Amino acid sequence: MLKGFPVDEQTRCIHYNSPLDIIALKFPCCGDYYPCFECHEEAAGHAATRWTKADLSTPAILCGACRTELTIGQYLQSHSRCPACAAAFNPRCSNHHHLYFDWLD
Repeated sequence: MLKGFPVDEQTRCIHYNSPLDIIALKFPCCGDYYPCFECHEEAAGHAATRWTKADLSTPAILCGACRTELTIGQYLQSHSRCPACAAAFNPRCSNHHHLYFDWLD
């Protein structure tokens, strides 16, 4: 289910591996989960595409702590916590939203 360069069972990768880096994102171009944009760039073999605002109800975020799939809308409204298990997500991920979501440039 998870592709790229994960380094542990909670989806941390070689690029982002702090205790809070526990989400993986599904990319619309391939339908595969990767720990981060850089993992996709290095492993996918194709250019990444971004989700559109029309995709807010699409499950595309994986919590590395409990493996719950969150919709894009749930993730963006989560205040950096998994709504299923309350695990903390890295709030600095919002600095990279423009890489994943085309309306958050």
